[in-house]
Amino acid sequence: MPPSCCGYLSQYTHHHLVVFLLTFFSYVLLHASRKTFSNVKVSISAQWTPSFQNGSASAFSPGETWEKNHMFADEKQATLFLGALDSIFLFSYAVGLYLSGVIGDRLNLRYVLCFGLCGSAVVEFLFGTLTEWLHIYNIYLYCGLWVLNGLLQSAVWPCVVAVMGNWFGKAGRGFVFGLWSACASVGNILGAFLASSVLKYGYEYAFLVTSMVQFAGGVVVFFGLLTSPKEVGLSLESETGLSPVERDTDSHRPLMSDEEDDDEVEAEVYTRQYQTVQQPDEPLAEAPRAIGFCQAFCLPGVLPYSLAYACLKLVNYSFFFWLPFYLSNNYGWKEAEADRLSVWYDVGGIIGGTVQGLISDCMGKRSPVLAMSLALAMGALVGYSRSPNDQVINGALLATTGFFIGGPSNMISSAISADLGRQGALRGNQEALATVTGIVDGTGSIGAAGGQYLVSLIESKLGWMYVFYFFIVMTGGSIVFIIPLLFKEVLAMWRDRQALRRQL
Repeated sequence: MPPSCCGYLSQYTHHHLVVFLLTFFSYVLLHASRKTFSNVKVSISAQWTPSFQNGSASAFSPGETWEKNHMFADEKQATLFLGALDSIFLFSYAVGLYLSGVIGDRLNLRYVLCFGLCGSAVVEFLFGTLTEWLHIYNIYLYCGLWVLNGLLQSAVWPCVVAVMGNWFGKAGRGFVFGLWSACASVGNILGAFLASSVLKYGYEYAFLVTSMVQFAGGVVVFFGLLTSPKEVGLSLESETGLSPVERDTDSHRPLMSDEEDDDEVEAEVYTRQYQTVQQPDEPLAEAPRAIGFCQAFCLPGVLPYSLAYACLKLVNYSFFFWLPFYLSNNYGWKEAEADRLSVWYDVGGIIGGTVQGLISDCMGKRSPVLAMSLALAMGALVGYSRSPNDQVINGALLATTGFFIGGPSNMISSAISADLGRQGALRGNQEALATVTGIVDGTGSIGAAGGQYLVSLIESKLGWMYVFYFFIVMTGGSIVFIIPLLFKEVLAMWRDRQALRRQL
């Protein structure tokens, strides 16, 4: 039986709260920098094109003296290049996730996380601030910096999920990770606020502010983050919030696991690896080895959830990149109104991830909650595609769509990734959290990167209605990949009930 849905909260220590906040705001700052780039694209495009409406040059200056400092002949070419930068970033980010997950399981997570945050902040400063101050406009320089930025940012997500997985066990993981995964949406809101507050001084100051805040956050993480309860001598009871009497020997088995006969083996693994800090006179136990990349890919559940997340992240990130443009283009609303309205999708995702994570904790299973939410998401997409020209109704439908799409997306990328990285199939080899998280999120990012081009192609050829049909198909595809896991969990639930009846 799953533990009480609320009783575990009282068992957490102040260390858990500090870890929760530090990892949460680490990704908040990272997503804020991404949102900043999205919010200043209009200003960047104006600066990169030789238009006399561009306020960066005097109207009395001869065109030939300042046009040579700009890269593109018109705004259309600049916009295409900005779109190419988005794809470059996503593809390099996806490749980096496969690498950084493996690195995170072999090095200190705090060092890798700090390096990713501070390194990305430096690159963003070079890309958006220093190049403008020095009037350096070069396509190859921008591409190179953005590839490097994608690789550096990829080090953050696997590390923060691994740290959270070290501190928060299976008991209540769905609720805690559902609440914690709101970090991306909070980062979007923060990035929009920071960029808009200084954009009147020039887009370079938007990059300056976000990069400085992100670098400062990396320094705080370096000096303040504890990557594991072992660093302060806490045992598994504190890690999972279980009482000392009610010890859960299955606390690191994923909820979707179909292994039923390994309780004694799991208890031995627990006893061997998760005892309180040893006394000085006791010999130190051999540290767990890091699992290989191919081994992690072959773990039960990793491949189907990775493919399901590729379909789902494509839809989720398409809303992230295209929603304000769609609202302005389809309904004729002002850009500021469209930006404010698009926030409701993030709000729905925050609530969805938290509520669905809590339900999965109470059920003791993840895939039934995911499958039901994704099935309802297909209906929500149909309803939203037919939304009338009314901002109140549109916002309500948008929040509903975010609830059923953003919620499952947050669950797969956080709670389920942590489940997969701590499943019983690992045996004595427990260092797989960052690797598995990198595989799941990296596969999802590849889907998201390819999807952005398909969205623009479908919209230009067929219109927005067919874009929503495409989203519905991709959401259905994510359900298809989850179905085998759903059958296993339903069968396991039926067997548990039959066993309980025999006992009664």
